[in-house]
Amino acid sequence: MTGSSATGPRKRKLPAEASLQELIHEQTAEVLIAVASDARLTEDLALAMLNRRDLPREALEEMNRNGAVAKHRKVRLAIVMHPRTPRHVSVPTIRHLYAFELMQVGLFPPVPADVKRAAEETLIGRLGTISLGERCVLAKQGSGRIAAALLLDQEERVMRAALLNAQMTETLIVRALRAEQGTELLVMAVCHHEKWSRRNDIKMALLANENTPFARVLQFANELPVKILKEVLVNSRLSANVKAYLHSVVEERHSAKGRA
Repeated sequence: MTGSSATGPRKRKLPAEASLQELIHEQTAEVLIAVASDARLTEDLALAMLNRRDLPREALEEMNRNGAVAKHRKVRLAIVMHPRTPRHVSVPTIRHLYAFELMQVGLFPPVPADVKRAAEETLIGRLGTISLGERCVLAKQGSGRIAAALLLDQEERVMRAALLNAQMTETLIVRALRAEQGTELLVMAVCHHEKWSRRNDIKMALLANENTPFARVLQFANELPVKILKEVLVNSRLSANVKAYLHSVVEERHSAKGRA
């Protein structure tokens, strides 16, 4: 009995005496769909089923509709994180997850990219309502996109924790330095950061940031090639004194090159 048809496995009702504990290990799609929709299914049995990566999409849909188990947070999270869960099931469920559950979804490799993104965007949208302690944890352990959002946090400890996130990248930091919501705390932290302050793209972003101390502007301008300084002058909104200084550096280096 394969239970397959042109429209997928047929749904059937299990006999009352059937042992769900045994049937969760079945290979037949029709049986697994019936188990997933059975009102006798418990949280533990549902989680055991969800450990299987070969569950039919229809079984995941039925489990999501099964009020006996879908009310449990662990089951709901496991359904969202299952790689075969249809998007029309996982994405709407995301808004019912807690902050750290959303973080798990974003970090779990088998979760499809668009589902991860939906989880991250939902979490980013809630950051303003999340406690300081939770934001610190999210900054340290969350995905790169979550950590990048927390670079703009008003609390210094959260921002510094985000800078230490293992998934932080140069691109994310540059984007944060250019954001309108960027803070002076972030600029100062990046200016003095042992790793990030050495990157040319970050130096460019710092030169264009009004919160960068002029002493750092002098340093970075002397460290960057003329070609990059010209690019900063053309593509950035600079304060008058920074613009004047960068022009002087470019002219001086051109003169020095001509004398060589």
